Amino acid sequence: MASVGFSRRLVKTGLRLAFPLTLSLGWGSQAQSQCRKIEIAAGTLDRALMSLASQTGADIATSENGIRLARSKSVSGCMSVSRALERLTRGSGYRAVPVVNGGFRIEKVPVLRAVEPQQPKTPIAEAGEQPDIIVTGAKQKVALLRFPGSVQIIDSSDFSRGVGRAATLDDLAAMSPIMQKTELGIGRNKLFIRGISDSSFNGPTQSTAAVYFGDVQLNYSGPEPAIHLADMERVEILEGPQETLYGAGAISGIVRLEPNPVELDHIRAFANGGATFTESGAPGYDLDAMVNLPIVRDEIGLRFVGYRMRDGGYIDDSLRGASNVNRTETVGGRVSLRIEPGDGWSLVAGMLSQRIEADDAGYTERVVGPQTRRSFIPQPYRSTITLWRAVLHKSWGSGLEMVSATGLVRTGSRDSFDATRLFPLFGPTIYQVEGNGSQLSHETRFSRTADNGISWIGGIALLYDRNEQSRVIGAATNPFEIIGVNNVTRSASAFGEVTVPVTPRFAVTLGARATLAQTQGEPTLTPTAEPAERGNLLKRIQPAIAASWLFAPRLAAFARFQTGYRTGGVAVARGIGRIANYLPDSIAVGEIGIRRERSGQRGLSISSTVSLARWKEIQADLYSRFGQPYTNNIGSATIVAVEASGDWIPLEGLRASFALLWTENRTSGALAGTSAVQNRHLPDTPPFSGNARLDYHWLNRDGHEFSVGTSVHYVGRSVLGTGSFLDLSQGDYATFAAAATWRWRKFDASINIDNIGNDMSSRFAMGNPLTFGFREQTVPLRPRSIRLAAGMRW
Repeated sequence: MASVGFSRRLVKTGLRLAFPLTLSLGWGSQAQSQCRKIEIAAGTLDRALMSLASQTGADIATSENGIRLARSKSVSGCMSVSRALERLTRGSGYRAVPVVNGGFRIEKVPVLRAVEPQQPKTPIAEAGEQPDIIVTGAKQKVALLRFPGSVQIIDSSDFSRGVGRAATLDDLAAMSPIMQKTELGIGRNKLFIRGISDSSFNGPTQSTAAVYFGDVQLNYSGPEPAIHLADMERVEILEGPQETLYGAGAISGIVRLEPNPVELDHIRAFANGGATFTESGAPGYDLDAMVNLPIVRDEIGLRFVGYRMRDGGYIDDSLRGASNVNRTETVGGRVSLRIEPGDGWSLVAGMLSQRIEADDAGYTERVVGPQTRRSFIPQPYRSTITLWRAVLHKSWGSGLEMVSATGLVRTGSRDSFDATRLFPLFGPTIYQVEGNGSQLSHETRFSRTADNGISWIGGIALLYDRNEQSRVIGAATNPFEIIGVNNVTRSASAFGEVTVPVTPRFAVTLGARATLAQTQGEPTLTPTAEPAERGNLLKRIQPAIAASWLFAPRLAAFARFQTGYRTGGVAVARGIGRIANYLPDSIAVGEIGIRRERSGQRGLSISSTVSLARWKEIQADLYSRFGQPYTNNIGSATIVAVEASGDWIPLEGLRASFALLWTENRTSGALAGTSAVQNRHLPDTPPFSGNARLDYHWLNRDGHEFSVGTSVHYVGRSVLGTGSFLDLSQGDYATFAAAATWRWRKFDASINIDNIGNDMSSRFAMGNPLTFGFREQTVPLRPRSIRLAAGMRW
């Protein structure tokens, strides 16, 4: 006769399990693979396991104290014990491991961290204990405290606090001082991390910061794609070169967008809407919605996201008699399919599509007024991106994991500029650049974390990228084509990384990536002059070494050294109808830092890093004094950076946070030599920037939640570029914002006020690359704006 054996004890808070726990009905291993009728309600994992043992006769053992706090989903239907255990433990932080007698052992899913000294075990977890924050950008389950490098993690609650709506990377750059960007307009801004900035102009060079949507790369060259962050779980910013795990181009860092996963057990939905009113400008609005649908419970599900946003214009054009000309529209959406057939397999596939259209450029001219300029023709632009992705994942009971990710990205852009002042004989003159890109990427990797703390990851990566550029110039009604360049890059890489705990508190990470890459360029027209070889072949092995040292349970230090590079290519050169090669550049970065996490619901978490970078043969997309684009290697730079961030919760509901970045850089080379010594800096990188925020949240007896907050953001002075011609000042301003939110049951409402002081300072010293040489252009801050919003979720 079967029996269930377990021990329990009564404490003040109620009935609790004492561990180790063994649940047994003794029918043996043969029954574990049979299909049995199982009915288990959602609840805590410990009760679910007892119910499963009682219904099936499974042998289940564990010594984990935390399973009483973990949640399990409901399970219903005819299935094997192993299948039922997989469903019960999914997402709980625990897993079921088969043992030799046909039973199962419940244990924690391994997280990459050095083995810590044994602490006295208590049967019940401390109240308010904080779970580990996992850095998914490490491509393993690495706890933030033990991650040997600088990383910023911004979750959805953080960026909704900051902007009051689904943000973009442009918004996050304003919240995080480690990120800098140009200001040509959403959808055509370049992004930089920790002062590694090459140029204020868009062109064929590889981006210094790579943007990923989950495991799939979104951009190779040009501006960041400005993906709307509706229904996004969080954003991770990995600072410094990330060549070992991510490959060429990530010389300033990685921005990884992590969407909310498809839920397989619940129907969920939300809808949000807001209206924005800008002082002396046109109104705007934003809408976003999500629907999550389980198709087959616990096995197949779909998630749909859609959004539309209008940024009202606030720039007038006196020559054309037009008002609020710089209106921008963003429309997009995505769909994700998740399939979990069992036995550790899962598949996530989906599509993302977005389109940005602007009626006109967003710059002014100082000689006309703070919100006015003069142009002969409109200067609209558009930007589109479409992504298809598929990510296959397999986990084994031994801890071995496999991820295979494939992505196809197509991009398109069209930028129009008024060139009349350069070529007055044509009358109203247009200069237009159209770009089309295709990128196919694939990566397969394996990883494992052993019980002794040793972990490793290894894999291969393939990339094909084609970037096409065509240009026209001439009378606005009948322009003619001028030379452009199409670049094709192919690369194959093998990479690996291993972390070894030398002592219980000290771990060392070693890694390397071997890459073979080739870039070839073709002109769109027959050139008047060209290099002997159009492109180059590159063979590289990039090493990395890092260390993490745990001083105390919530205090750790780290050090890291990493190198990186960008491939060369072919670009338009100075002169008429000419093309030329530009060379690869390389960077080496060393950093040391310290990180402290709070141990409970209250307290201080803080981190700080000091880094030193040496950047050689810097690639830069530039414009000449005559309005001609070209790409060249402009010299070298040394960059020193000190950053710090903190988050303090002194009492329930009150939260204060800050972040800052100080940098010092010096450039050398022929172009830098044309500037005064004190102005030989990299572009768009102020010596100091920072922000601070204070929030208070409370809940009344009727279940109504309220929160209020205020923030300040400062950006120091920077220059448009290297050399006397680009030595144009920008930045040096502070803005203030305030917000209030109400939530009750399924409903919420909010009000946000941005740029309270109505500061109209210059955030960027260029809006038209052909005529900025007249040194009159500026992109002012958006005037004081108020956003009213409401939302509902199901």
